[in-house]
Amino acid sequence: MRVKGWHMEREGEALTLARRSPARFDLKVETLLPPVGRLERLAHQVRQDMWRALRDLRGFAPVVRVRPCAGGVSVEAGGEVAGALPRNAVEARIAEVLEDRANRARWVNWAA
Repeated sequence: MRVKGWHMEREGEALTLARRSPARFDLKVETLLPPVGRLERLAHQVRQDMWRALRDLRGFAPVVRVRPCAGGVSVEAGGEVAGALPRNAVEARIAEVLEDRANRARWVNWAA
């Protein structure tokens, strides 16, 4: 399904939000969040904040996959990159976004 230029694919309980289809993770960072009711909202919020942190990364197409799991929601954030990239530095920036307390609280609140 395509929504406002974004591809949303459901695979069982998992939801993947990507700019391109099929979604591809050239880099990925994972985290666990408390349970939420609206996975679509969570995916969009994570994608927006990740994009803001990485908008200077040439050829970057964000991908976010969220899925309910024991104890909450598993979030995989990263994406596709056309060209060379400093993988460790970029994954560290994504991890900063995912572990930021203010971001996490806002995401969970918005997707409740």
